[in-house]
Amino acid sequence: MSYADILIHGGRIFRGLREGFAEAAAVHGGRIVAAGASDAVAALAGPRTRRIDLGGCVAIPAFNDAHQHLLPLGVSMAHVNLRAEEVCSLDELLRRIRDAARQAPKGAWVLGRGYDHGELDVGRHPTEAELTAAAPDNPVFIVRTCGHMGVANAAALQLAGVGHNTPDPEGGVIERRAGALTGLFQERAMGLIRGRIPEPDDAQLVDAIERAGTHMVEQGFTSVMDANVGMIAGLREVDAYRAAHADGRLPVRTWICLAGNPEGIADAAWQQGIRPMQGDDMLRFGAMKVFADGSAGGLTAAMSEPYVQGGTGVFCFPDAAMHGLLAKYHAQGWQLAIHAIGDAAIEQVLSGMEAADTADLPAAGRRHRIEHCGFLSPAQIARMAARGIEPVPQPIFMYEFGDLYVRNLGLARAESAYPMRTWLDAGQHPAASSDAPVSSTDPFRNIYTQVTRRTNRGTVLGADQVLTVQEAVHCYTYCGAYTQFAEDRKGRILPGMLADITVLSKDIFTAEPADILTTEADLVLRGGRAVFDRHGVLA
Repeated sequence: MSYADILIHGGRIFRGLREGFAEAAAVHGGRIVAAGASDAVAALAGPRTRRIDLGGCVAIPAFNDAHQHLLPLGVSMAHVNLRAEEVCSLDELLRRIRDAARQAPKGAWVLGRGYDHGELDVGRHPTEAELTAAAPDNPVFIVRTCGHMGVANAAALQLAGVGHNTPDPEGGVIERRAGALTGLFQERAMGLIRGRIPEPDDAQLVDAIERAGTHMVEQGFTSVMDANVGMIAGLREVDAYRAAHADGRLPVRTWICLAGNPEGIADAAWQQGIRPMQGDDMLRFGAMKVFADGSAGGLTAAMSEPYVQGGTGVFCFPDAAMHGLLAKYHAQGWQLAIHAIGDAAIEQVLSGMEAADTADLPAAGRRHRIEHCGFLSPAQIARMAARGIEPVPQPIFMYEFGDLYVRNLGLARAESAYPMRTWLDAGQHPAASSDAPVSSTDPFRNIYTQVTRRTNRGTVLGADQVLTVQEAVHCYTYCGAYTQFAEDRKGRILPGMLADITVLSKDIFTAEPADILTTEADLVLRGGRAVFDRHGVLA
């Protein structure tokens, strides 16, 4: 008889939304071999079985962040932290840039990530002049939390060769006031600055993957999608992922989504022989990314109705160009993972996916995705469901940016954003995710938002869209696996599945919603091996 390697008992085990809870589970050879009543599972224990006593807490399938940017997250962890949790005033933002510049060699880039102009005391973006005063001898570029706009100082503008007469590139905006540059670059215009920032070297890319992957594991994740591979260092990012995997430095199972668009690596990757579904359960190529619009917080998501401040956002491509890209990548066999937040952008993308769905190249079974999919109509939801097109939303956006949505779009549109309940009721698989480094990777903030629809200021937006805790965990586990064609291997705790399991510090299924926010991952198994063990229970 082959005895279990690990026996989990002493608390509840959430097997999946349909399967409910078990009293115990057993793991052997990296897979789950039993999940059910304590007595039946205990019979699989032998003299060398290692036991995990939950102590009344709960085990769940390990989290799956179905849309984030793992490598850029790792890179940004070395940049100046400007996130609103720590930086709420312009003075503090400029102080951090000033301090970083003092520590950097003259002429070296100073990069900052995560500021939110809506949370700053001045209620606006920093300006080129302010960044120049803070760091006159260094090029500076700071990126807003959404990742769709950033501000450069004078040294950065000079290096990029951008002046007041530089034309806006297609799908991008260089902001000017009274004919003068403010330093703000939006959408594809950011490439003018980013193209001058030195790329990380090969070793730094692998370090970034390992750094961010370790960070994710420590929060209870064993799977992610890196949603735009190639956006920093081109094809070298693919090489870095392969090196990290080969060297045992890839902490999380990674579904690779390649950067499409004319400035992406799609064509070069295809010429190199990279094809959909190549790889294994640790690293697999599967999806293709194209940007349709920007962000609602930055006023660049493409909307059918104007923002409160005026304007309807930015399309990255005209319809013909977008539809051509979708048809091309669909024909190559890629899963389409298309960034579209505003309803006008969603319409552009959805109509393009529908046009690509032909008798010779059907969309059925392809599980095309609309990433973010924040503001859409019931008719668009029905059309997506009819073709098996899945939404991959970030409920945590409501927590971090919900009050800004009210300011930018009005209460009614803010309340309808990211309709998790509607998607589930339509039979879809809304794969909850973080879009890190845009938002926090903390899974418990994300779950809290799904079950309360509360912002970080306590505003309730769209109470009709709340989920149960079981449904929220389902969206953060099974639905992510489904969008990665892996629901037969992960996302539930059932016999035959990979033993990707997270033990939580609390039973979030019985806790008060506020207590979910202070929950932690205590133990994380990936393939039956402890990849994080906060208290050394398997030491």
